[in-house]
Amino acid sequence: MAGDALADNWPGWMGPTRDGVYRETGIIEEVPAEGLKIKWRTPIAGGYAGPAVADGRVFVFDYVKTAGEAFNNPGERANLDGRERLTALNEETGKPIWQHTYDCPYSISYPAGPRCTPTVDGEYVYVLGSEGDLRALRVTDGELVWKRSLKEDFSAEVPIWGFAAHPLVDGDSLYTMVGGEGQGIVAFDKLTGEVKWKALDTAAGYCPPSIIQHGGVRQLIAYTPTSVSSLNPASGESYWSVPIAPMYDMSISRPMVDGNLMYASGIRSEALMIELSSDSPDANELWRGEPKEAVHSANATPIFADGVVYGTDCDQGSLIAVDSKDGSRLWETFEATKPGEKRFIKHGTAFLTRIADTDRYLIFSETGDLQMARLTAKGYEDLGRSRILEPTAECFGRSVVWSHPAYANRTAYARNDNEIVAVDLVK
Repeated sequence: MAGDALADNWPGWMGPTRDGVYRETGIIEEVPAEGLKIKWRTPIAGGYAGPAVADGRVFVFDYVKTAGEAFNNPGERANLDGRERLTALNEETGKPIWQHTYDCPYSISYPAGPRCTPTVDGEYVYVLGSEGDLRALRVTDGELVWKRSLKEDFSAEVPIWGFAAHPLVDGDSLYTMVGGEGQGIVAFDKLTGEVKWKALDTAAGYCPPSIIQHGGVRQLIAYTPTSVSSLNPASGESYWSVPIAPMYDMSISRPMVDGNLMYASGIRSEALMIELSSDSPDANELWRGEPKEAVHSANATPIFADGVVYGTDCDQGSLIAVDSKDGSRLWETFEATKPGEKRFIKHGTAFLTRIADTDRYLIFSETGDLQMARLTAKGYEDLGRSRILEPTAECFGRSVVWSHPAYANRTAYARNDNEIVAVDLVK
C-alpha cells in the first residue's frame, strides 16, 4: 500500500498526499488522562507555516522581526523589517542542523510570519514566503539551488494577507498560485525554477493547488477567488470551471474529494458541492450552501469522508458536520474550538486530521490543545485532550494558534510563535 511507504514522513501541508489522512499504525487510541509526553521543545520565531517532516529532519519556516510595529488589522498592512528563515531540525532531538535566512521586509496584514508549510521532495525542500519569495534548497545543508520572486519576476500583487498557497510538487513540476492576467497559477521546473506554463486570469487568493485522479485523467485543481478550476497538470489546459466567489478573495481551504463529489468552502455563505464526471474530465454544480447550511471554512481545510464534511465554520466558530447530499447540518459542537462556548467564536479554528481507516481524528485546536475525537454522521465523541502549546497570536481579541501540525514517526509536531514541540503519540 502506498500509504505504508509514506508513513514515516509528513513532507508538506496536510501530509504526503495533502488529504489530511495520517496513515501510521501503533499510535494512541485516545489521549491519556495525564496528558501527552513532550519529547522536545525548540525556540523559534513567528509564523503560521506548519512544520514538515522527512527523513530524520523537521523543517520549520519563521520570521525574525528586526524593526517596525506588528499589529493585526484585517484591513491594513503592517510594515516591518526582518528576515524569513527556514530551519532544519534533528527529528529526534529538536537541535538545529542548518538555517537559511534572507532579508524580507513585510507589508502585509497579520504579519507574524510565513504562511506556507515547507514542501520536501527528495533532495530538495521548497518554501514560499509571505512576500512571494519562492526558493529551492538542498535538504542536506540548506544550500540555495534556485530562487524566484513572484513580486519582482512576475509583477504579482502581494495579497493583503500574504502569499499562502503551499507549493505543490508533482513529477518534475512545482505549482503555486501567483496571480495576475494569465498567471493565476504557474508551473515551474522543480530543478531550475524555469517557468513551464502559466494559466488563469485571476488574483492569487490563498488556496494551495492540489492534484486528483478522476475522469480518466490527472487534474490540477485551483481554487481561485472566482472559481474552482481544473487544469491539465502538464500543459495548463482547462478541463472545467465552476464559479464561486468568497468575500475578500478569501479562497483558502483546499477543495476536498469523496468519491465523485468535491466540496469547496469559503467565508460567510459561500460553499459549493461539485459532482465530478467519472468517465471524462468534466464537472457540474450539485448544490450551493446557504446561511446556516453547509460549513463555511476559512483557515482550516475541512475533511470529507464517508459522505460527511467535517469543518470549522468561520461565522460560528464551531465544528460542523454536513450531509454531502444536500448541505444540511447534521450536528455542531464548540468542543473542538472553544469548549464551553454556547453562541459563536469569530473564525474559530481547529485543524482536523483523520486517522486512516478509522472514524477517529486528531484535532489541533487554536487553544493549543491536541485532541482526539470520534467523528461520525451521528456525532462528536471526545477521546481526550492535552495542552501542548500556548496560543501566542492575537485574533479578534483572543490568543490563538493557527498552524497545521505534522504527524510522523508516531509523533505530532506543532508550532506557535515562540517554539516548536514534538509530542509522543506511541500507543
